[in-house]
Amino acid sequence: MYEEAPSAVVPGAVLWRAAPVGGATVLPDGCMDLLWVDGRLLVAGPDTGPHPAGEVPGGSFAGIRLAPGTAPALLGVPAHVLRDRRVEPAELWPAREVRRLSGLVERYGDARAGLEALARDRAAAAGPPDRLAAEVVARLRAGETVAATARAVGLGERQLHRRSLDAFGYGPRTLGRILRLRRGLALARAGMPYAEVACVAGYADQAHLAREVRALAGTTLGAYAAGSDGAKSETPQPSGSRTTA
Repeated sequence: MYEEAPSAVVPGAVLWRAAPVGGATVLPDGCMDLLWVDGRLLVAGPDTGPHPAGEVPGGSFAGIRLAPGTAPALLGVPAHVLRDRRVEPAELWPAREVRRLSGLVERYGDARAGLEALARDRAAAAGPPDRLAAEVVARLRAGETVAATARAVGLGERQLHRRSLDAFGYGPRTLGRILRLRRGLALARAGMPYAEVACVAGYADQAHLAREVRALAGTTLGAYAAGSDGAKSETPQPSGSRTTA
């Protein structure tokens, strides 16, 4: 079981809940999550590859998936520190703050609403969002090159790489590959022919698409499109299946 809905108060965020599903796989999406697992708060960093379900034991999972580039300000740490990690909040915040935030979530009957309140609380303390990160995401998602994106935001490529490590957990080339993969997988699962998927999503050809699916998702395009590999297209179980570092 997996359900999700856009947050009404945290821009770009998605609220979700899930029950464990055997064989499910979490795929990279450029996002970070705040999780509530059987009454325990966790933070899931940005992924660079697939994660199998069951890495975090639990019977019920709720989360708020934060849009790419928005989590570091809320968490108070650069994204690359959390890359491919699942951490206890005690690694990020003082014990008193962890108790306060956990208590905030517990006050809500629905943990998703509690996590939304937590994110809103942290966002208010963090100040305005990083507009540069949002523009970088939009341009890379549209298929612009890293060089063109750097020029558009007024940075050199090395500067953009450093800023991207802090905002997304990896450089702009990796982020662009992940965003392109998500688009390609969505088109494939919707039934578009693979050669057309490759063209529309911005791959050189179908073979390029197949290599990227294998490299970033750990599966084949056919298995993903059929749902036979257990992969989840919009981070169902991302959090339930993520492991604590």
